[in-house]
Amino acid sequence: MSKGSVVLAYSGGLDTSCILVWLKEQGYDVIAYLANIGQDEDFDAARKKAEKLGAKKVFIEDLRSEFVEEFIWPAVQANAVYEDRYLLGTSIARPCIARRQVQIAQKEGAQYVSHGATGKGNDQIRFELTCYALYPQVQIIAPWRIPEFYKRFRGRKDLMEYAEKHGIPVPVTPKAPWSMDANLMHISYESGILENPKNHAPSDLYQMTKNPEDSPNEADVLEIDFIKGVPVKVTHVKEGKSKDTPLEIFCYLNEIGGKHGVGRIDIVENRFIGMKSRGIYETPGGTILLHAHLDIETFTMDREVRKIKQSLGIKFSELIYNGFWYSPECEFVRHCVDKSQENVEGRVQLSVFKGQVYILGRESPKSLYNEELVSMDVQGDYDPCDASGFIKINAVRLREHNRLQGAAQKKL
Repeated sequence: MSKGSVVLAYSGGLDTSCILVWLKEQGYDVIAYLANIGQDEDFDAARKKAEKLGAKKVFIEDLRSEFVEEFIWPAVQANAVYEDRYLLGTSIARPCIARRQVQIAQKEGAQYVSHGATGKGNDQIRFELTCYALYPQVQIIAPWRIPEFYKRFRGRKDLMEYAEKHGIPVPVTPKAPWSMDANLMHISYESGILENPKNHAPSDLYQMTKNPEDSPNEADVLEIDFIKGVPVKVTHVKEGKSKDTPLEIFCYLNEIGGKHGVGRIDIVENRFIGMKSRGIYETPGGTILLHAHLDIETFTMDREVRKIKQSLGIKFSELIYNGFWYSPECEFVRHCVDKSQENVEGRVQLSVFKGQVYILGRESPKSLYNEELVSMDVQGDYDPCDASGFIKINAVRLREHNRLQGAAQKKL
């Protein structure tokens, strides 16, 4: 007798193929679900494989547009960067994937959802918190936290033996000595030989970007138009080529950024579960947008509002990284960030060249920049004596600070 239906977040790879068969062994009816979020994948082959392995139903969902519009764009508005460097490509994708998984489970009347995330990573948290937030009654089967499963499958060798025994097609090409996760926003690399933080990334690791040393010797100059902090158009200045839908804009920026080797980072980060991990990321389009958005935002946003908004961006990044996209606090922060973007409008011109993004100029109908006021050649309405008040106030503060320091040193 069936224990019920489970919607499995399925990738078509060795791990989730083994999990699919294992769940069937445990007595569950398995519904396989594969999200298209821009990864290079043979989706028809994955469907056939899941059906052959006994999936009751297979859902392959194209989430690329909603991934850009509902997840990447809010991150662009927030200038979301975790621990100063990571643009959150994997973190942002998980709530997008898990949301559709929950929708399928509710539609199909499934009481369970399952995933192949490991017990040491962040993804288990991101998937599960999303599922519980959107479908509180759901029960989650996390095989890599079930002793019966992880004691049976202690490594790739055990999975391969299980696959051969159960007729699961196994990879015919050697596995790279690291793991890789790809989507429209980025590709991440970790584990294997990369776990030693001293080891350099092999030259053949990168899939999304060229080595900057081998990139073209001529820059690509782009104009990016923003409305309410969201890119609405990108134009190649020399070629006259334009893109104006969210998915096309982001894919084109990936193409240009990848061509010039933009967006590579190699970092050690702090996982939510309490350990440090080494990750290598390439995020070409996202890196271009971060530079452009920061520029137009500073040009159009009030100074004090921007100070508050910067702190909100840091909080937003932590919430995304830790899996709290569907929390009340994250909803509140997103609302505040969205409010801050009302006047972030205009055009940024930039150059992409040999791994770098160079801002060339900007213009906006909502600019707070006053050329006459700031000019050294035009007096305008500004009285230079106004600066005296600022100087006097801060001079008092600095003199008092130095007096107290001097008194303290005398006591020592």
